[in-house]
Amino acid sequence: MSGAIDSGVVVEPGPGVAVAPRGSTLQESLLHGPILGTLLRMAVPTTLVLIAQALVGVAETWYVSFLGTDALAGVSLVFPIQMLMTMMSNGGIGSGVASAVARAVGARRLADADALVWHAVVLGLVLGLAFTVLAWLLGPMLYGALGGEAGALAAALEYSNYVFAGSIPFWVVNLLAAALRGAGNVRVPALVTLTGAALMIVVSPALIFGFGPVPALGIAGAGLAMLLYYVGAALWLLRHLASGRSQVRLAPGPLEPRLLRDILRVGLPAALSAVQPNLTVIVITGVVGLFGVEALAGYGMASRLDYLLIPLLFGMGTSVLTLVGTNVGAGQHERARRIAWLGGWLGFGGAGAIGLAVAVVPEVWLRLFSTDPAVLAPGVAYLRIVAPFYALLGLGFVQGFAAQGAGRVLWPFLAGTARMVIAAGVGWLVVARLGAGLPALFATVAAALVAFAGVMVAAMLTGRVFRSTPQ
Repeated sequence: MSGAIDSGVVVEPGPGVAVAPRGSTLQESLLHGPILGTLLRMAVPTTLVLIAQALVGVAETWYVSFLGTDALAGVSLVFPIQMLMTMMSNGGIGSGVASAVARAVGARRLADADALVWHAVVLGLVLGLAFTVLAWLLGPMLYGALGGEAGALAAALEYSNYVFAGSIPFWVVNLLAAALRGAGNVRVPALVTLTGAALMIVVSPALIFGFGPVPALGIAGAGLAMLLYYVGAALWLLRHLASGRSQVRLAPGPLEPRLLRDILRVGLPAALSAVQPNLTVIVITGVVGLFGVEALAGYGMASRLDYLLIPLLFGMGTSVLTLVGTNVGAGQHERARRIAWLGGWLGFGGAGAIGLAVAVVPEVWLRLFSTDPAVLAPGVAYLRIVAPFYALLGLGFVQGFAAQGAGRVLWPFLAGTARMVIAAGVGWLVVARLGAGLPALFATVAAALVAFAGVMVAAMLTGRVFRSTPQ
């Protein structure tokens, strides 16, 4: 097999490339090693790093909860847009960068690999600037449409303005990290992420509540802490890649359409798939906003747990994608099919266990952020109705990555579309047109997870994923 796996983790190098011995050993393990052990060995490092990032988000929400319900609701309004940017930069365009760099390294096109790093920086500048401008111009309208008003809307705008002021360094950091992973270097991105998580845990409360000569900035402090971290991380990564100490290096030069196409032909479909769940959350947030600021805050606390599942599932999903892609490329379709099902059931079991636990005792999670009964009630309702279906989210999510590894990108897109149409479309209809309450809205969210997993399972069972020729 030549080229690379979409995750950017595995490369089969050509003769004479420095990473060939490690790549060859890993390739042998992917093709012939024990499936379960290989899956777990690849998934755990990525999962731990992503969990650290997610816990920083939880800690920040906990800090903001001390500022009151308006501040908590304001963060809930911004959160879906912030996650959209995160998923588009990491799992969307970032996947395109990692894939393009990995293929260039594997084909011994080292000059192209270096040039792709520069192209990633340019894309980060352009896309980051676009997010900044759109957030500043459309923020008042968007957060108002999502149900923000009075103090909650003011808090959302204050927080958003700082967060999206850092969109350019945010995009640059994530795309450079993707380039390093594509070259086989997972250590540096992990080090930057874990260092940043540790700093944010300390800096964020210091800026929110004040410390010594540092004044209390309130909710603006939370956004400023994030901005400072990404500026520092971007400068460090740029310096590291320009120093020549990495397998790929930053080599500014003229932009080449062929290299941009190489990134975007993978990155754009992945980014489109990343838009679907976030658009769904944005619409549902707007519908929940019809029930008042307390409902908005309660839903925001509860639905944040959905995003905490992503590190668990993303780590497993990327390892499944790599294993499936390698085995499909080698013609080992039956082994690829076993990997897809095993990974899917691991996702089912892990997410399902979390879902059942929080459905039984939702207050344990929710009381981390608020004790207001008016805020707790909608959060409890969401978790008791939706969380039992987290197992299906895990199954469909991981099998979607398996389909991408097999080159069947249509099926994850169709599964995401089904989820979006039911949760956002039908959910809005039952509330805005039929006058139903929050339990009915949350029931449509649960039904959407059934459809999401159903599309992927049907594709797997009918042989649509593991056919001999990619669609």
